[in-house]
Amino acid sequence: MIEEKFASGQSFIHKLDPKTRIVAVIILSFAAALCDIFFVAVLYFIISTVLIVMARLNRKDVIERIKPVFWFLLMIWILIPITFDGQILYQFSWLKISGTGVILCCKITIKSITILLLFTSLVATMSIASLGNGLHKLYVPDKLIFLLLMSYRYIAVIEDEYKKLLRAAKFRGFRPKTNLHSYKTFAYLAGMLFVRASFRAQRVHQAMLCRGFNQKFHSLDIYQANRFNFIFLIGISAAGLSLVILEKIWI
Repeated sequence: MIEEKFASGQSFIHKLDPKTRIVAVIILSFAAALCDIFFVAVLYFIISTVLIVMARLNRKDVIERIKPVFWFLLMIWILIPITFDGQILYQFSWLKISGTGVILCCKITIKSITILLLFTSLVATMSIASLGNGLHKLYVPDKLIFLLLMSYRYIAVIEDEYKKLLRAAKFRGFRPKTNLHSYKTFAYLAGMLFVRASFRAQRVHQAMLCRGFNQKFHSLDIYQANRFNFIFLIGISAAGLSLVILEKIWI
């Protein structure tokens, strides 16, 4: 199973209804992604940081969570400043660094980190079952929810199957190289993995039917309706709307 590192906690964010958190993260993420002014993007970043603090998440774990996006941002910082047209900020021989490109990189960086922090504070703080429960309450089709839950549940199982197949191939003398034989071997492994996954899916479906599965979503998670969910959602909506209005006035 995939580790749900942030799902357990007693913070205010953890006690909110999943439906409320999903709607809040959609509002803020879309608003932050469509933002075009750097100062306003910084305000969205401050909001995401406040939510992280409210969720009482460990700073080291949060940094580990956002580390992978840094490689993507590094490529952007390498390519865009030297390929983007605009006022030249610095020039060394043939190498020209565009000031407009640097500003664009700053916007992309702050917005990417902001959106990731929003999802970490509002979505990663709930279990996958709670996420499915929230999506169900928002009238997302049950088939999509079951696809999400089953993919989450069995992706580790499929990974174990792949490791077993690869280990068996290595026991038979297979050594991965950049040649046609290696490519064929990996193609056979992928095909066998697909066959095994298909058979396992059939067995799981039969087992679910034997246990009374009726294609309806049921959850043991119970979230009491209270005014804090409403107040939180209104506050998030007001903050997002205020920043959108501020950006329009700024322009």
